[in-house]
Amino acid sequence: MKRIIVLAVSLLVGAAVEMKAQFGPQKDMDSKYATELIKAGTAAPDFKMKTPDGKKFQFAKWAKGKTVVLDFWASWCPDCRKDAPEVVRMQQVYSRYGIEFLGISMDTDVEAWKRAIEKFGIQYPQVSELKKFKETDIAKAYGVKWIPSMVVVGPDGKVVLSTVLTYKVDKYLKELTSVKQRGAEERVTIDGDHGKLQAIIQKPALQQGQQCPMVVFCHGFGGSKDGPLFELICDSLQRHGIASIRFDFNGHGQSEGEFKDMTVPNEIEDAKRVVAYVRDLRYVSSLAIVGHSQGGVVAAMTAGQLSEEQGAPAFKAVALMAPAAVLRDDAIRGNTMGKMYDPFDVGEYVELFGGLKLGGEYIRTAFSLPIYETAAKYQGPALIIHGNADRVVPYTYGERFHQIWPGSEYVMQEYFDHGFSQNVYRTTDIVSDYLIRTLKH
Repeated sequence: MKRIIVLAVSLLVGAAVEMKAQFGPQKDMDSKYATELIKAGTAAPDFKMKTPDGKKFQFAKWAKGKTVVLDFWASWCPDCRKDAPEVVRMQQVYSRYGIEFLGISMDTDVEAWKRAIEKFGIQYPQVSELKKFKETDIAKAYGVKWIPSMVVVGPDGKVVLSTVLTYKVDKYLKELTSVKQRGAEERVTIDGDHGKLQAIIQKPALQQGQQCPMVVFCHGFGGSKDGPLFELICDSLQRHGIASIRFDFNGHGQSEGEFKDMTVPNEIEDAKRVVAYVRDLRYVSSLAIVGHSQGGVVAAMTAGQLSEEQGAPAFKAVALMAPAAVLRDDAIRGNTMGKMYDPFDVGEYVELFGGLKLGGEYIRTAFSLPIYETAAKYQGPALIIHGNADRVVPYTYGERFHQIWPGSEYVMQEYFDHGFSQNVYRTTDIVSDYLIRTLKH
């Protein structure tokens, strides 16, 4: 088994009260439905059951020395049926690392159980007592009061994770099987709208004269080019022959300018100058743009403006991650990051958390910002990904981008917040897989 790599999910997108709540510990479904599940560090109880074809199965003998995921489910359970495709996907991904999955069914009807196994394409072993849920010995032994539930058992036979949420299992297994790989980086400086922008280029090894696609990354309000949300995608792209550039907007990170002078329009200008810079690189064959939060708005509007100028889609792909089109409505309401103000009499700036000064010009320009109208001028391939537990930017704002781009793909991640902190790996995998599929087509 490869060494465990734990990446800190520290996404700097602002720290208002609402924003902080997105990234701090939050109550989730486990706090209600997993309270009696067997705890980490406990020796996993052995059990004997039968497979769908009636063969005897002993857990301890089969699981010895392996990492095993126990999936408690039933064919009659609506939530189990909803989660089944994701469990099947995880098994297919992690089986290559020697991780085993075992389905433990709470069915009483063996034929219904078999039909569900066939319907979902389940290839991993399945066992059951064929008793009513609350009457099973296995539910009592493992403290299962709700299905679906999942328990991960380590090679030493002890429980390492118990949960009712598949994304927690996926995150654990991803960290368990990942090895940090970072290729060559090049730091460059680009003239932006309010001073020089600091950027990092990652590109694959290329032969002389060889070209590859390039992806431009736009971070969110108060954020920076650094952090796992973008870095994981860039690393994946690099391994698949695609270059990337991520940069700090004016007044952010290592770039010049003051935060007080930052507006969405001048961030769009920053993005356009970065796009112009990479277009001039001889090894760049095509372009895509990605944005998170406010960076999603910037990416979408940049795509729209450049497409209108060119008379054709300016990018081969656009990906928006929790795009913060709510920023216009926030300005109209006079409430940005929890700070209340009079939108018709802002003054020079509004002081936010930690002494951060939001310029009056930011609010005045946001008040009438034609976000969707401008974005609609781009009609090329696009992906929008949003969490339905995002309290900073409700997922309906992401849905609207999907509506104005009829050919776009939309992924709503259940229970995920604004920073996708529940499982940043799953989010970045979805985005990188989309970009690889689209750009290498």
